[in-house]
Parts: sequence; C-alpha cells; structure tokens
Amino acid sequence: MPSTFFVHKTAHEIQTVLGSCVAVCLYDVKKQFGGMNHFMLPVWNDQGLATPKYGNIATNRLIDKMISLGSEKKDLVAKVFGGANGLVQNSVYEIGKRNITVAYEILERNHIPILKSDTGGVRGRKILMNTATNKILLKYV
Repeated sequence: MPSTFFVHKTAHEIQTVLGSCVAVCLYDVKKQFGGMNHFMLPVWNDQGLATPKYGNIATNRLIDKMISLGSEKKDLVAKVFGGANGLVQNSVYEIGKRNITVAYEILERNHIPILKSDTGGVRGRKILMNTATNKILLKYV
C-alpha cells in the first residue's frame, strides 16, 4: 500500500501499483532476503508526522529495517520503479521525477548499487517482488 514498507527474513511475494509514486526494493545478497517501500511524495517538510509517505523517510527506514534484521549496507542492492508523470503532463510539481531523484540520491549516499530501474514515463506500473530471490515482475498499467 502507499506510504508503507515491508521487510521480512522469510520468503514473501509482495506487490504494489505505482503511478507517480516510487518503490525502492532492497535485497541482501548474502542473507537472501529483502523488502520494498512505496512512497508518494519526495521529502518530508518537517511538519506533521515523519511517515513513509515521504521518500526520504521511507527509503531510510527501509535501509534501517534491513540493517536491524542483520544486513550490512555493503551487501545490499536496489531496484527502483515508478515515478510516472501520467496524470498531468508537464506538471510544474514533477512529483514523479522528484520521487525518482530522492530515491537515487539516498541509495547513492548509502553506497547501495541500483541493479535495475524502470522509472519515469507516463505509464503506471504493477510490480511483484519475491523477497527471497529478488526476482521482480513488472507490468505496465
């Protein structure tokens, strides 16, 4: 669901549907488990609750959760999806583009390589992740 993240050490298949939202999928290549977030807006503005609705909060919490379950940053890899701009063409807010940028910046700052990404454009995406294998199926919607 939007504004959430999920990580578990046992195998799960998790899915989400993305428009301008972005999902970061993290995977520990040594311990072979992973998780995903789904955020709606790029950056928390220090007003209200710091929830996973915001990319900077959601992505940092996803990384922290992986580490709390025994991962080391050096063993993490990422896949990034979403950030479409299909609702309002040439929007001055460019929410999708800004969501993508936040995800990439946080992963780069944490030295987590991005193995695959499918971002931007005008079409939404449905993704299904197997948290034990890091296999992700993508369908445009």
